[in-house]
Amino acid sequence: MKKIVSLAVLTGIIAGCSDLSSTDTSAVNGYGSDGFGEEVLVTTDSTGTNASLNDAYLLAPAPKYYVGTAYKVEDVQYIPVEDLTYNQTGVAGIIPSELNGTKTSNGEIFDVNQMVATSKTLPLPTIARVTNLDNGQAVTVRVNNRGPFVNTRIMDLSPAAAQKIGMNGQAKVQIQVLANESMAVKNATLGTSAQPQQTVTAQPVQTVETTTVVTTTQAPVATTGGDYSVQVAAFYAQDSANALAAKMRAYGNAVVVEEGDMYKVRIIDLDAAQARSVIDSLRANEGMAPGLLQNGRWINADSI
Repeated sequence: MKKIVSLAVLTGIIAGCSDLSSTDTSAVNGYGSDGFGEEVLVTTDSTGTNASLNDAYLLAPAPKYYVGTAYKVEDVQYIPVEDLTYNQTGVAGIIPSELNGTKTSNGEIFDVNQMVATSKTLPLPTIARVTNLDNGQAVTVRVNNRGPFVNTRIMDLSPAAAQKIGMNGQAKVQIQVLANESMAVKNATLGTSAQPQQTVTAQPVQTVETTTVVTTTQAPVATTGGDYSVQVAAFYAQDSANALAAKMRAYGNAVVVEEGDMYKVRIIDLDAAQARSVIDSLRANEGMAPGLLQNGRWINADSI
């Protein structure tokens, strides 16, 4: 068995920060570290720069399956979502080779020879197909790092992945999440046996991080007004949001808030103690990592 390392992120993010929270963070060279323990991927096979979708590296379990909550970098807010229908075009760049061997946001290690990439909002890891729209060449990549925190680019590729599709610098690309493969690597990371989805219908775009359920404690239902709201998830489908809101009413005054083209499920009118109890219960009972707002502004969910 051979140890393989993957895409990296600079370790110079704020010392002691456990994740990119909704509070402002600094980023170096357009990348940020979430502070997870540094680990390498262990796979049974690797083909280096010739990696393909069948390469065990792409679908290997990660140290952490990470979605995260809303966060800011240099006053720009990003909202991570789990979206198996993601299909966007934009400008991609190349991750600097000098970052080889540094840590990514989900605890992997950047290897310039692997087919890996960054995203500001996709879950880590996610499997995606990237097509160079200048020449039609495509590569399958493992997205395992946050960034680039540059508004002109939506993704950066490892040097090997960039070379695979004829990129010598920035290029316009199409990025399409591969739903079945992304579910497979998620299940492998979480240690579940669920099969990858064959079709994607009304798939929720969730601002939650899936973790193992460890306890069963019930939060008190909030009945009084307060300054805090706990965001549970966000959906493109209103019916899905309504269904989750109905379930979340066991924890408090759950409502659906429409913002743009998304429907966000929030438990509102909480005081600080209630908000803390709801967050802890959602983490323990539902395997969620909810976000927290105070008077409509995002704050760190662990700040209260």
